[in-house]
Amino acid sequence: MKIIPSKILCFLILFGAKAYAGPTGPPPPGTPPPGLPIDSGILVLALVALLYGIYKLNRLKLNKKTPM
Repeated sequence: MKIIPSKILCFLILFGAKAYAGPTGPPPPGTPPPGLPIDSGILVLALVALLYGIYKLNRLKLNKKTPM
């Protein structure tokens, strides 16, 4: 296996930066506390995903080459 210096450097920069970061302070005032529900827009997300899937399937059918 060949060691690639650029990948090692990228790994050290991305994951090694956490060691040099200072501790985080308290959250700014007005932020919601953790533990709130995250499902407020799940119905809209599901509808958009369904419409996108239908769009992709129709596009795939239209672009399909016919066999000779």
